[in-house]
Amino acid sequence: MSGPEAAALTGLDGDNLVMRAARAFAAHHGIKSGAALHLDKQLPVASGIGGGSSDAAATLRALARLWERPLDPAAVEIAASLGADVPACLAAQPVWVGGIGERLDPLPDLPPLGIVLANPRRELPTAAVFRARQGAFTAGERSRSALCDAAALLALLKECRNDLTEAALSLQPEIATVLAALDALPDVRLARMSGSGATCFALFDGRAVAGRAAALLSRGEPRWWVRAGALLAGPPAVG
Repeated sequence: MSGPEAAALTGLDGDNLVMRAARAFAAHHGIKSGAALHLDKQLPVASGIGGGSSDAAATLRALARLWERPLDPAAVEIAASLGADVPACLAAQPVWVGGIGERLDPLPDLPPLGIVLANPRRELPTAAVFRARQGAFTAGERSRSALCDAAALLALLKECRNDLTEAALSLQPEIATVLAALDALPDVRLARMSGSGATCFALFDGRAVAGRAAALLSRGEPRWWVRAGALLAGPPAVG
């Protein structure tokens, strides 16, 4: 392991999601030869943005190519056993997620909105947030069509809520400060908590606008983890 966030995984003694994904995939296919894996950990752990889940999904994809094995339905089951959001990461394209993460419906390419992610450097395990949550989840499903432009996507997202926000705030009140700071950035279109927290995100009209906003936020809150990017338009190139 290497990378700025690798130290947070050293206490797992090889039981991180990358190793669990590799062992499960090897067992499924009866692979004995093994593989050398290097994890470059860039995202904070327990931060609600699927860092470990995307690492696990990337491991499954890499080993499927290395060992010349298919990413068959059993591989999707392996992904689901590792975490509720691993199947979506394995799909590696915009999807509408149902159930506890196992139902995936492909979406059209997302509009090129910019995004800023901000985490107050507070680990927040998902299990703890679910234990703190009270009440029922929001019922019903939203429209999955007509998301081809930024206005339609933003309108849909503004109707949605994150049912874990209140529970996360009860455990890490600084999330409210992050949300307020994102909402106060110039040209922000929407700000919400990501997943189970403590990372929050804000959307902007393009990567360049998001980059300027992230730079401004980093100057004001140098202790926070802040990154800028853009929404995934479609499946990434695999090289």
